[in-house]
Amino acid sequence: MAIPKHRLAASVAVVNSENKILLVKNWKRGWEFPGGYVENGESIKEAAIREVREEAGIEVRLTKFCGIIQDIKNSRCTVLFLGTPVSGELAGGDDALDAGYFTIDEALQKVKWKTYKERILKCLNEEEHPFFIES
Repeated sequence: MAIPKHRLAASVAVVNSENKILLVKNWKRGWEFPGGYVENGESIKEAAIREVREEAGIEVRLTKFCGIIQDIKNSRCTVLFLGTPVSGELAGGDDALDAGYFTIDEALQKVKWKTYKERILKCLNEEEHPFFIES
């Protein structure tokens, strides 16, 4: 049997001092948390921080591990964190057309994919941490 190949991704629910959540706008998927694949030789935490920097232009501090989502069909695992902004100028970059902070209600309206809406709710409900979701 061949050794399976899985892709590992990291994503961050960044919440600012006004309790607003950071979303970035992807050209294909629309609004979502910043995140992306872990590169060779990179830790999951480093990837999470890098992806926020690349997609939203800000530096973040990871404050909590939220959980893992396994996409069985696509052989992908996404590790999710809570984070807080520490510096930088908010602006869309790399894969992101735009970036902004939104209230939870606004974020849930902007995000079109059901699974991404569920990520918002899961990450913000700390009583459910850590979570593991298979889909």
